[in-house]
Amino acid sequence: MKRIEPAPIRIALADDQALVRGGLKALLGGFAQFEIVLEASDGEELLDKLPAVTIDVVLCDVRMPRLDGFGVCARLRRLADAPPVILLTTFDDADLALRAIEAGAKGFLLKDASPLELVETIEEVAAGRSIVAPVATDAIRERYAYRDRELSGETFNKRELDILRLLAGGYTNREIGQAIHVTEGTVKNYLMDIFDKLGTRDRTRAVLKAITLKLI
Repeated sequence: MKRIEPAPIRIALADDQALVRGGLKALLGGFAQFEIVLEASDGEELLDKLPAVTIDVVLCDVRMPRLDGFGVCARLRRLADAPPVILLTTFDDADLALRAIEAGAKGFLLKDASPLELVETIEEVAAGRSIVAPVATDAIRERYAYRDRELSGETFNKRELDILRLLAGGYTNREIGQAIHVTEGTVKNYLMDIFDKLGTRDRTRAVLKAITLKLI
């Protein structure tokens, strides 16, 4: 019986530097699981071209003319069924990682990452998970300074950690409830406890702090 190969992950590339786009296209073209179906030199061109093709993952530079990577994320968040975005940058800046998550990016990666890291990040994001590359975290730790106690995995029970992982994957409260077999209201109660333990007020900051503290 003939083996049926899975469909390739369809990727859109957006970077204002043609050499970078060419390098990424050449690199990813060497992997059978990827197909580059769209290229753009800035965010506006990317968004203009997206409706004409089916995309699984957008690979996008942070700094571009006309519309940058953060703007791309913000615009795509308004659309139903928009593809997830991985933002790329040359700057090892924790504030950029924070802005990426707040803008709605599902991935954040430094351009000096290894080919294996890039491949794994694309595959994880295409599968519905969020990946934030390890960057200098001093700024994040200072912003989320833990005051009364040092947090650890022991501070959270297994269900709370499971919910944090699902939050990082971008799941809604309803989807989380279905995954762990509780009601949506119960999920909201768990989230209130999680936010309180982390000293945060929303889902994005809770996920970022949990990643920073290596809870998930």
